[in-house]
Amino acid sequence: MPDTPYSEIVTGGDDAFDFLQGQLTIDLATLAGTDPVRTAWCNPKGRVICLMNVVAVDSGYTMTLPSEIADEVIQRLTMFRFRSKVQFDVQAATLEKLGIETTVDDWLRENLRTGIVEIWRNQSEKFTPHMLNLDLLGAISFDKGCYTGQEVVARTHYRGATKRRCLRFESAEPVAAGDKVSHGERSVGEVVNAIGNDLLAVVPVDKSEEALTVGSAALTHIPLDYL
Repeated sequence: MPDTPYSEIVTGGDDAFDFLQGQLTIDLATLAGTDPVRTAWCNPKGRVICLMNVVAVDSGYTMTLPSEIADEVIQRLTMFRFRSKVQFDVQAATLEKLGIETTVDDWLRENLRTGIVEIWRNQSEKFTPHMLNLDLLGAISFDKGCYTGQEVVARTHYRGATKRRCLRFESAEPVAAGDKVSHGERSVGEVVNAIGNDLLAVVPVDKSEEALTVGSAALTHIPLDYL
């Protein structure tokens, strides 16, 4: 059994660069060394299908993402391949490959607390990159040219229309991903990731210090360093 809930999609072939350059939000030409770079793959409406950590390797690229959506992502990427010379293989991502020196649970909690969101199957195609703060985390290139969903992402960026962000909160009671965030009787957002009483939720920025709740649990906003 794999020791993590993550897989690597190994992408190779003569057209691997051109193909992925037209799909992912980062500029693959800027990849250097072995450090992974966060990126998103969006649908044509600019909604994030998945988040991946990409590394350039001798044979092409490895893209690490949750195992539960890896096969679906490969199937959908293959639909866009047409005559491009590009191949996809999937393999388990180990703790060593992910650079995790503790446990997966501790690693995920630390990521959550620092504002690094994860997109699992149930969150796929719900949020734009800006809602997930990807523009603030270096996960979007705004000058590389076209990629799937690029028009929507660029329009949001250059119009300064980012009114909803992924913010960190602590809840009075444990909550779950997918739970609705309310302001009074009005639903204003959604929990994206949650571990115990720690959570990340996409909400209107101007409501971050208001009396927000998830069910009967009150939320306390914990500012992120990069916001």
